[in-house]
Amino acid sequence: FIASYDNKLINIHPSLLPDFKGLNAQKQALDAGVKEAGCSVHFVDNTLDGGPIIKQARVSVLQSDSTESLSARILEQEHRLYPEVIQAYATGKIRMKNGKVEEIL
Repeated sequence: FIASYDNKLINIHPSLLPDFKGLNAQKQALDAGVKEAGCSVHFVDNTLDGGPIIKQARVSVLQSDSTESLSARILEQEHRLYPEVIQAYATGKIRMKNGKVEEIL
């Protein structure tokens, strides 16, 4: 399925890929003690949360954060970033060229 839509499937993941792939990325970030977390929009390939990264948004990890509070702040960024990237892709401002993401301004 993925091969049929090479460089046409776009996903969002609640971590700063390539860190914290898979499920429970926000908990993974807290357990690792990172100071920054966020979300990544990327082209989908055959690897788990792989594929070239298109754009990321960062949030600070607070000492008081729980998985729920960090997830809520990341979700705010996901809601902003994903439509922005989809719009840019749909209007030809983002594309893959020679295996790299190219943003056309």
